Amino acid sequence: MDPGAALQRRVGGGGGGGLGAGSPALSGGQGRRRKQPPRPADFKLQVIIIGSRGVGKTSLMERFTDDTFCEACKSTVGVDFKIKTVELRGKKIRLQIWDTAGQERFNSITSAYYRSAKGIILVYDITKKETFDDLPKWMKMIDKYASEDAELLLVGNKLDCETDREITRQQGEKFAQQITGMRFCEASAKDNFNVDEIFLKLVDDILKKMPLDILRNELSNSILSLQPEPEIPPELPPPRPHVRCC
Repeated sequence: MDPGAALQRRVGGGGGGGLGAGSPALSGGQGRRRKQPPRPADFKLQVIIIGSRGVGKTSLMERFTDDTFCEACKSTVGVDFKIKTVELRGKKIRLQIWDTAGQERFNSITSAYYRSAKGIILVYDITKKETFDDLPKWMKMIDKYASEDAELLLVGNKLDCETDREITRQQGEKFAQQITGMRFCEASAKDNFNVDEIFLKLVDDILKKMPLDILRNELSNSILSLQPEPEIPPELPPPRPHVRCC
């Protein structure tokens, strides 16, 4: 992956043939232009962000959804999420992005969110070797709880700290190549580098795997169709038949 309003109509006043406040065209609000309701989303996709504590999962989510960055971001407790609507391949997609805690004590909570995720972003910090060494542990979580067809993306975050780098790009690429279908990218939430590309490419990969009949049917009853926001974690799925990574 390469690093990559409402229109308000004004009525002019003034002399001559201008329309006044008492004009029949404006009386009773008949001259007001009705606003068209926004087109509903064609699909809802759930994406989960996982990785060790302090790698910048929350920063990536907030940069993408709100275009903000907090230098002293507090650690996520349990699970948090944000919503963002994007348009790709002629479809309006409502993204529900789950930000999970990196501490091991929250694994029993966060694991429940893997099942319904159509995309999983696994993040490590390029300046902290221990977060890279934890990747096999996170892959075991994916293999145990996530759907077999979930799209996977490995992200080396904090590219703005290049001088403190401990993990080379080649190491990240090599790890991703060991996992079937996993993409790799480096990014910086602080500098807003590659952040949009991460999420949009992941969504594009998800859409490319969807059957054509689902893509053509905006009112499909598939799992990707717009449904009410979940209030509780879905049931845990049975263990996956095999693992992607040792």
